[in-house]
Amino acid sequence: MGATALLVSILLLLACLCLGYLAFRRVRLMRGGGVDVCLRRRPARLSRDGTAGWHFGVGRYRGDELAWFRLTSLRPGPTVVVDRTELEIVDRRTPVNPEAYVIPQGASVLHCRLNGVELELAMAPGVLTGFLSWVEATPPGRTGYRQAS
Repeated sequence: MGATALLVSILLLLACLCLGYLAFRRVRLMRGGGVDVCLRRRPARLSRDGTAGWHFGVGRYRGDELAWFRLTSLRPGPTVVVDRTELEIVDRRTPVNPEAYVIPQGASVLHCRLNGVELELAMAPGVLTGFLSWVEATPPGRTGYRQAS
């Protein structure tokens, strides 16, 4: 029984260390100018029930890039990098009923295309305003923001 108790103690210690790291990482990202952004790599029309695939994360602007860090990842770097010069916003919508329980209340969903890959971003109104301003502020001479028609 001593070996089992030791193993359980080690596993609990590892779980606490992982949770502590994730909490520290979120605080560090938010203090460094991060914003809450949900991301889904599989658009709603490809999802069975409309809720699958949403992940909470923190977005940080770095020049022409939005680095998105998944909250439940132990990875030190960003999970997804969105380059605003390659970004195309295909559609903007309010969350469908099943999504209302998965993403933050009042969020808007942007269906985007990035280098031919579709993804969706969900963000609160204030974060959305900042994101759209950042996307539209592409310096002259760059490909820049494109709104699909």
